[in-house]
Amino acid sequence: MLSTLGKWMRRAAPEDVYAKPREISDVNQCYFYHTMDIPGYGLVQGQWDLRGGIKQYTGGIDFRGQRVLEIGTASGFVCFYMEHQGAEVVAYDLSEDQSWDHVPFASAGQEWGAVKRRRDIWLVNNSYWLAHKALGSQAKVVYGTVYDIPNAIGPVDASTFCSVLLHLRDPFLALQNAARLTRDTILVTELVTDNGGVTKDRAAKPGALMRFLPDFRTREPLDEWWRLTPEIVVSFLGVLGFEKSQVSYHLQRSLWGEKRMFSVVARRTSGKPHPIAPSVPT
Repeated sequence: MLSTLGKWMRRAAPEDVYAKPREISDVNQCYFYHTMDIPGYGLVQGQWDLRGGIKQYTGGIDFRGQRVLEIGTASGFVCFYMEHQGAEVVAYDLSEDQSWDHVPFASAGQEWGAVKRRRDIWLVNNSYWLAHKALGSQAKVVYGTVYDIPNAIGPVDASTFCSVLLHLRDPFLALQNAARLTRDTILVTELVTDNGGVTKDRAAKPGALMRFLPDFRTREPLDEWWRLTPEIVVSFLGVLGFEKSQVSYHLQRSLWGEKRMFSVVARRTSGKPHPIAPSVPT
């Protein structure tokens, strides 16, 4: 009798889940999240310039021969870096058909904001496809939400969450969804919290785990939910069976200056990939 995992793998129809590449050649139809050097286009400016710190940003992981699920690919700089290192990458992100996990302040303008956000997502998706073609990338793309990652992607060696969890209403559920497909490694990279007592050489103070960002008085931010510490990320991943963690700190360049970040690389020590998805929040 086939195992549950074996049955799941035989039922999966991987080609059905992958997005058809877009033909994009006009940078004016793009919004670049990442600063990138693109053949035929030159240097394009984005919010984040990871070119000098990408190895640290990805936790120093050796991606050679790895099948990687990259959550939140945006313009694809991290995706193309991992592919260049020898990984087979499945890039996962929202498209204009899915809703951003925006903060639902009980105020006017939410519908306008949702429409604008869909337009922004479309422009970022375009930037990925323009770079994908120009770089000759073989990475595949799946569009959807982190709360409903398709079984058809199949097992992966590693999953990455780089600057993603802060934008999610339920970061643990997102990790749980990726963990059920992940054989060995999960990477989480986030901003260092500004009030949790975390420095380059010192761990978080006891209890300084995560901070809720939305402020009803200012009605901001609209697209960020949390500041997390390495401690809470390590705890999340440990619960999911990735109990062996290594934390590192680094500086990355952005439009807002240099930002201190941390990366948690967690290895699976118990359990195994499982096809049953957690419930999708309503």
